[in-house]
Amino acid sequence: MTSNLTSEEQAAAAAVERSAATSQLRFATAGSVDDGKSTLVGRLLHDSKSVLADQLEAVEHASRSRGQEAPDLALLTDGLRAEREQGITIDVAYRYFATPKRRFILADTPGHVQYTRNMVTGASTAELAVVLVDARNGVVEQTRRHAAVAALLRVPHVVLAVNKMDLVDYAEPVFAAIAEEFTNYAASLGVPEITAIPISALAGDNVVTASANMDWYGGPTVLEHLETVPVGTDPSQDPARFPVQYVIRPQTAEHPDYRGYAGQIASGVLRVGDAVTVLPSGRTSAITGIDALGAMVDVAWAPQSVTLTLADDLDISRGDLLAPSDHAPETTRDVEATVCHLHDRPLRVGDRVLLKHTTRTVKAIIKDIPSRLTLADLSHHPAPGELAANDIGRVVLRTSEPLALDAYDASRRTGSFLLIDPADGTTLTAAMAGDSFAAPAKGAEAARDDEGWDF
Repeated sequence: MTSNLTSEEQAAAAAVERSAATSQLRFATAGSVDDGKSTLVGRLLHDSKSVLADQLEAVEHASRSRGQEAPDLALLTDGLRAEREQGITIDVAYRYFATPKRRFILADTPGHVQYTRNMVTGASTAELAVVLVDARNGVVEQTRRHAAVAALLRVPHVVLAVNKMDLVDYAEPVFAAIAEEFTNYAASLGVPEITAIPISALAGDNVVTASANMDWYGGPTVLEHLETVPVGTDPSQDPARFPVQYVIRPQTAEHPDYRGYAGQIASGVLRVGDAVTVLPSGRTSAITGIDALGAMVDVAWAPQSVTLTLADDLDISRGDLLAPSDHAPETTRDVEATVCHLHDRPLRVGDRVLLKHTTRTVKAIIKDIPSRLTLADLSHHPAPGELAANDIGRVVLRTSEPLALDAYDASRRTGSFLLIDPADGTTLTAAMAGDSFAAPAKGAEAARDDEGWDF
């Protein structure tokens, strides 16, 4: 077939095949302080040839100025001045790189307890989490905390990277003991897949290339696993969800009656002819057209951005949700969720907030905080009264208008929402609708608040 193509056509066909063969993986790193997260990320970027020459030169210069003979690869990700001075990671650092097999979006998250909220931010959209453990220290409290957060966020793949194996003489029993302890703990949280890899980020063992120092290990390197782990899901297996972002009404001579609904498909597949229900109103219609990047198509799937046209002129605006009539979520004004509080100001019972779910924002009141989760042992502290920064707990809310929420374990996209300060628009809390991995403790009944936003 290709023998009849010109060289340019063959090159174009090869480019299409390469593009089709690659996929994208979003992953996050986590671990306790000084476990070597930033060094691992730097080694991964360096050994996969994803570092520009001027970046490497800047790192080498900074390392020499600090009296280090070899380049400190952690400086490739620790970009804040405070991070470089203290030798720690404070904020989430995002890096983008690619290999011939896959594209990657990497979130290097902090290890300190007080930056747990940053790990939640970095891992909230991740399909894989790399949890590092210092081989000398084994599984510590922060390791359990990060495993629990990964489980709460329903991250489908977890890699245990037992780092600094060079400092324990590459001993297999050390690795085996840590891997068994972590695997048992993560499995008890419901983590579906756990892969343990012994590495030395500083020396490069089993990061990109296989280690000659651990011939007892026959599994993949970190990069090999990242390149081959299954990513994404079959959109046809999920009910379609289409949050309306914008209503297009040109009202021109060419399009006097055009009414299109633009947005990004959150999940599932939409087809011309599908019967859909508009939520929260409950009105029904059918899809008559799908515009994808200026081309009319018969079918579209998540996460494509499209414009839909419907058979009926309905009152639809930003924030409404279109869903298949036979698989539409129920609407509710009473919401229970597991949350991670992100702001330094505590979240308290009675607080009035804005709740942002997909493209919809409504007023809400915190009716109850039944429990706060202790991630070290997964116990629940009942009726804490408030959640401080980095706390994870259960929250009961009452909204001013109905919401079409899915459970977070069914859809990470339409099962999550944010709580926002109505005064200044500050993000307060990240929330996951439905149950957490453990049954929440029962808290005291919230006091009734008849002032202000009482729904």
